[in-house]
Amino acid sequence: MTATKTKAPAKKKITKATKATKPTAKADAKKLSQIEAAVAVLAKAGEPMNCKAMVEAMTKHGLWSSPSGATPDATLYASILREINTKGKDARFKKVDRGQFALATSK
Repeated sequence: MTATKTKAPAKKKITKATKATKPTAKADAKKLSQIEAAVAVLAKAGEPMNCKAMVEAMTKHGLWSSPSGATPDATLYASILREINTKGKDARFKKVDRGQFALATSK
């Protein structure tokens, strides 16, 4: 009888390239979600805007850019409506006209 030894799996070497890096607080502070960038754009504008204009302003000011989405304005529109419907009075937005949104006044 011959005994066969099984080899233990080789350990992977962890190099600097394979280590996961933690994002810094500075990088997190700059990165805004689309809806947070919309709040910033509306606050700066001080008047109601449609979603297409908000997306253009976000891109122009470097607050947010589309990660290769085909219709970022439609996505923003849906996000704003979802917030209005779910949060009600506590929503950050209000619909002032067809396709026009403004910041809700805080009380």
